[in-house]
Amino acid sequence: MERVIELEIGGMTCAACANRIEKKLNRMDGVTATVNYATEKARATVSAAFTAADLIAVVEKTGYTAAEPQPLEAAKPEAARDTLRDRLVISAALSVPVIVLAMVPAWQFDYWQWLSLTLAAPVVAYGGWPFHRSAFVNLRHGAATMDTLVSMGTLAAFGWSVWALFLGDAGMPGMSHPFSLTAREGDAIYLEAAAGVTTFLLAGRYLEARAKRHAGDALRALLSLGAKHVTILDGGRERVIPAAELVVGAHFLVRPGEKVATDGVVEEGSSALDVSLLTGESVPVEVRPGDPVTGATINEGGRLVVRATRVGADTQLAQMARLVEEAQNGKAAVQRLADRISGVFVPVVIALAVGTLGFWLGTGRGPTAAFTAAVAVLIIACPCALGLATPTALLVGTGRGAQMGILIRGVEALESTRRVDTIVLDKTGTVTTGRMSVAAVVPVDSPHRGESETADSVILRLAGAVEAASEHPIGRAISEAARVAGPLAAVSDFRATAGVGVRGMVEGREVVVTAGRPASPAASGGDGAGVPVEPEAATWVEVTADGTVLGWIALADAVRPTSAAAVASLKGLGLTPMLVTGDSPAVASVVAAEVGITEVEAGVLPAGKVDVVKQLQARGRSVAMVGDGVNDAAALAQADLGLAMGAGTDVAIQASDLTLVRGDLTAAVDAVRLSRRTLGIIRGNLFWAFAYNVAGLPLAAAGLLNPMIAGGAMAFSSVFVVLNSLRLRRFRPA
Repeated sequence: MERVIELEIGGMTCAACANRIEKKLNRMDGVTATVNYATEKARATVSAAFTAADLIAVVEKTGYTAAEPQPLEAAKPEAARDTLRDRLVISAALSVPVIVLAMVPAWQFDYWQWLSLTLAAPVVAYGGWPFHRSAFVNLRHGAATMDTLVSMGTLAAFGWSVWALFLGDAGMPGMSHPFSLTAREGDAIYLEAAAGVTTFLLAGRYLEARAKRHAGDALRALLSLGAKHVTILDGGRERVIPAAELVVGAHFLVRPGEKVATDGVVEEGSSALDVSLLTGESVPVEVRPGDPVTGATINEGGRLVVRATRVGADTQLAQMARLVEEAQNGKAAVQRLADRISGVFVPVVIALAVGTLGFWLGTGRGPTAAFTAAVAVLIIACPCALGLATPTALLVGTGRGAQMGILIRGVEALESTRRVDTIVLDKTGTVTTGRMSVAAVVPVDSPHRGESETADSVILRLAGAVEAASEHPIGRAISEAARVAGPLAAVSDFRATAGVGVRGMVEGREVVVTAGRPASPAASGGDGAGVPVEPEAATWVEVTADGTVLGWIALADAVRPTSAAAVASLKGLGLTPMLVTGDSPAVASVVAAEVGITEVEAGVLPAGKVDVVKQLQARGRSVAMVGDGVNDAAALAQADLGLAMGAGTDVAIQASDLTLVRGDLTAAVDAVRLSRRTLGIIRGNLFWAFAYNVAGLPLAAAGLLNPMIAGGAMAFSSVFVVLNSLRLRRFRPA
């Protein structure tokens, strides 16, 4: 039996590190692993024979640290980042005088080189220690990473300078810097390059760490939404306990202004809940006894008593966080290519640096020019930007999506949004509200023929009383509409006939409510003229009392107010919408016309939805499917891109690629836009990362790049990729 093990990885400094750990883990029989450099996590699917300790041992033998992850709510310590900041501050303070003395000949004085050596030595040793340590550890394991390049470059520049100062003429008074016109070949010193490159790279790594931290802010904010304490009802008494100690079935209080501690069902009270933190929806949701509530939402009104139904890792908040984390561990196809390239990149660069040194020595340019070009090649060729291109964009994009109520399952979903050209929409619960409601009451003596409208209330009151004992959606809709007018009368001798209707004694009269065909004014021989609802676009029930027909009630699944605008936006994104429903063609056509859809498939059974998707795919279309019910799960899985409405079933959500926590079709529009924007950022990151190395390496090999400038450019490339990804934090709904 397979299971998933996650580990937090320490000591990685570039994409080559992640690639190396990934290779080691995948060499284990029965293990399939991915390692994410940006999130510093490994995710492995293993057979039952393996434990987390087995994987940790392999990672540690590779030269890195590993541990099982902390609870989702726990924050990562900032000690590593603080240490990095201290190294940067000290290195910068010592490097600035070294660089100024080297670059401004007018400020040079007798034996200035020895002052530069005194200042540069701690920068190379202390400031560059993380690079040297990592390079040494990898060397022990016969591997090379970006740190190998940095360590070789800075130590070579420092070592060359020490040799020139102690054994050459560079330490003599009046000796100029190699960039001055009076520099003597072979006596050049590179202390400013050794110190400057180290400082630039430390700055880049520190900014990268900060930016990566910001990239995960949205997920951390999501995890911090839950209530920390909760008031439970224990034997009629109120008692405050930590929210983590709640158990299923416990009853707890939610006072005005408090957060709902966990997922549950309202037992007492009514109120309005602010669900914007989870769904992005600004309009409060009204709840009353029997309605489900979600943990982390805020009570804006009255006092509620809630029965806990899901706690801990089973809550919607925890599931959202899990989906987001899983998505952030994904890799695009092009990123996997970048990882393979970075895995062989370092040895190639070392060979290129040696070749550059030999070439320039062979052409007679002398050791200074040859050494400068070789060091620049080592410094410029950092694969970090390649490793950060996908995960940082995923971190920000999925986090921003979670804030908007959009959960992206993985990078494959992002790639699918670019290809889809057709979007199949389930009608009930997607385009419509999914809840039946009373659309019209038509008495036999219709008020359209001049009679009093009081007959409407009589019909609704009697039908509502008898339907109050029914659990059918039609019955609930009628009884809810009747309750608006006042309390319902008592019913006795209640009987329900499946597929037909209900009957019972109300106020001494036998009331029968019959559903199904025929029951509409026209079908029953009544005058359908002036009926406020299209007969074929609604479900009609006939109401009789003591054998006399009183009239009809029309029920309809109302179209969501935002559906028409959402359909128009989907068309604007280049998608062709299609409505698929099990309802009759008449109902489907009315709904489709109202929202602006021209392609309709009606009378489709659940299995038929899969066939519709397959037929579209067979015609060469790339299909997205939006649904919310169990009957949509198979079609969601079959589609090239599945979008589940979060208000739907767990089965539908598990079968989908994107989950729309906000039960609104406009969320599908935002999901497609955000996914495409995130994918665009990923591709832009990879382009610039590749372009940087393609352009930088030839310049360095040609001797046109100063090593210090190369170090600054290399550090900036990684920071640029992360900053470019952070632009997704500004994404706004349409």
